[in-house]
Amino acid sequence: MNDDLACLMYLLAHDPAAHGPYDRSRTELLVRTAALIDLAVRGRLQEGRGGSVMVSGSAPTGDLVLDGVLRDAGAGHGWKRLARRHRKQSLSQVEDQLTAAGVLTVMSPRTRLGTRRVTVNDPAVLTALRARVSAALHGRGPVGALPVADAALLALAAAGGLRSVVSRRDLTTFRARIDACTGQLATVAPGLEKAVRTLPTTMIAAHGGMGGS
Repeated sequence: MNDDLACLMYLLAHDPAAHGPYDRSRTELLVRTAALIDLAVRGRLQEGRGGSVMVSGSAPTGDLVLDGVLRDAGAGHGWKRLARRHRKQSLSQVEDQLTAAGVLTVMSPRTRLGTRRVTVNDPAVLTALRARVSAALHGRGPVGALPVADAALLALAAAGGLRSVVSRRDLTTFRARIDACTGQLATVAPGLEKAVRTLPTTMIAAHGGMGGS
C-alpha cells in the first residue's frame, strides 16, 4: 500500500465502532480528492488554462481507482468536478483493493436494506497511520519538510471534519499549520488547493444530492 493516498485516506476515515467510514458520503469525496493529489504528485495530472485538468502520459497506473480518475480527467473537467465524479465507485474500489491486500475484512449485509460491515484486520495499522498524521500536526519543523503525503492527509482530515484525527481544539490551536499544509498543494496545482479548501461546502452540496454520481 505504501503511500497510496486513496487507501490511506480511507483508513484514516475508518471508524472501528461503526465498522466502516465515519461518514460514507464524506469519505467518498476525501478518497477521490486523495487520488487526485496522488496523480498530480506523480505528474500524471496537470492544471491547464482556466483550471481544467489535463492528463499527462497514456500508460495505466495499474491501480483501479487512479486509472478511473485518469479516464474521467480526459474529459477536461476541473478539480472539484473530478472530486465529485464517480466517487461512490472509487470508494468501493478502495475497499476492494484493501480487502484483496488482506487489510480489511468485509461482511455482506444481513438484510437487503442493511449495510456491509468493514473491519480493519490489524488495529495497529490505524494506530500507526493516525500517529503519523498527528506527528505532522504537532511537529515543530517547517511544513515544507513534511512528506507530501503527510501534509495532504492532514489537510484532507481537517477539511473533511475527521474529529478523531483533527479535533475542534486542534483546528483552532494549529490553524496556521493546517493552513500551511493545505497551501502546500498549490505547489502541485493551484486549483487542487482550492478544491481541498472548499471541501466542506462540496460535502454539504453532495449531501443535498448535487455534484454527480
